[in-house]
Amino acid sequence: MSQNSKSPIQYPALLSKSMAFESQSHKKDYSPEVSGAGVFDDVYAIPMLPKQQLEVDSNAKPHFNFQLPDPRLAVKDFFRTREVAEFVSGAMAGAMTKAVLAPLETIRTRMVVGVGSKDIAGSFIEVIEQQGWQGLWTGNAINMVRIIPTQAIELGTFECVKRAMTSSQERWSKTEKPSIHFGPVNLQFSLSWISPVAVAGAAAGVVSTLACHPLEVLKDRLTVSPEVYPNLSVAVSKIYRDGGLGAFYAGISPTLVGMLPYSTSYYFMYETMKKTYCLKKKKNSLNRIEMLLVGALSGFTASTISFPLEVARKRLMVGALQGKCPPNMAAAISEVIREEGLKGLYRGWGASCLKVMPSSGITWMFYEAWKDMLLVNRNHL
Repeated sequence: MSQNSKSPIQYPALLSKSMAFESQSHKKDYSPEVSGAGVFDDVYAIPMLPKQQLEVDSNAKPHFNFQLPDPRLAVKDFFRTREVAEFVSGAMAGAMTKAVLAPLETIRTRMVVGVGSKDIAGSFIEVIEQQGWQGLWTGNAINMVRIIPTQAIELGTFECVKRAMTSSQERWSKTEKPSIHFGPVNLQFSLSWISPVAVAGAAAGVVSTLACHPLEVLKDRLTVSPEVYPNLSVAVSKIYRDGGLGAFYAGISPTLVGMLPYSTSYYFMYETMKKTYCLKKKKNSLNRIEMLLVGALSGFTASTISFPLEVARKRLMVGALQGKCPPNMAAAISEVIREEGLKGLYRGWGASCLKVMPSSGITWMFYEAWKDMLLVNRNHL
């Protein structure tokens, strides 16, 4: 290699220099001034990047650019979901309804469990004479605490299960149905005969009952025996001391038994009447007054069907306070029939309808109104 080849190599001419370099009898020497040259067998490669771009600044401090996700965006997306909007609508509807109808709930509970007067007017007068007007709202604080999660869970569960069942039926109808062959007999399974509304109504009642039954027990104790349970903290401590955690689930079995027919028929009647009325009137939705009336009728029907079970359930829940508690629901119903006849199974039915009908109507009216505000004209996840 000539002396001139040892001069600094000019980078724009690297390609031509490397070709000339390779042709000199394949000598395995190369200019030491070119840093980063590499040898791969007999082929020599010279980097094409300027030397100054390969240098590392040893004085530079390491910098890590790590950014946590903004939790506000996650919270915002969460509250934009349809499920959250339905739960919030149910909670608000329940709270507003109970604030208006608390006196009727007090009278209904007293008559069902057999405390005081046996008629509605007499019960009103009796409560006012003994406790004043405030007595009509006895237990309303715990009632509000109870109804907000109960209605949120119940209505939210109803909407979720109804959508899931409807979607499952649609997918099932588009696929090949499972079948069993017995010789010439071919049995095909289908979901078309199952009502998504009925299943959703039953699920709503069961889930809300399991979640909120302790609050129902507290509300009944505060309403029926305010002298024994003057406030919520005393009631909680006394019930726990007397029976432990299990005492808060007293009567859970009859409650579930009574809830299933009520909840199923309640939601089924509301959805069926609403759909039938809209088809007949050729309209897409009900107005507020129509919601009030349809909700009231659905509550009346469901209460009438399941009321004997409600009487037995209340007897079991507060029977211990009177020193006699039937062992099960069948025994409670037999006891009522033996003491008061068949009409005893509907004792307090008038007060119950007086409370259930406006409660159901107002709840559906408020619920649909809140859903309109939270769901309409928004993009939901």
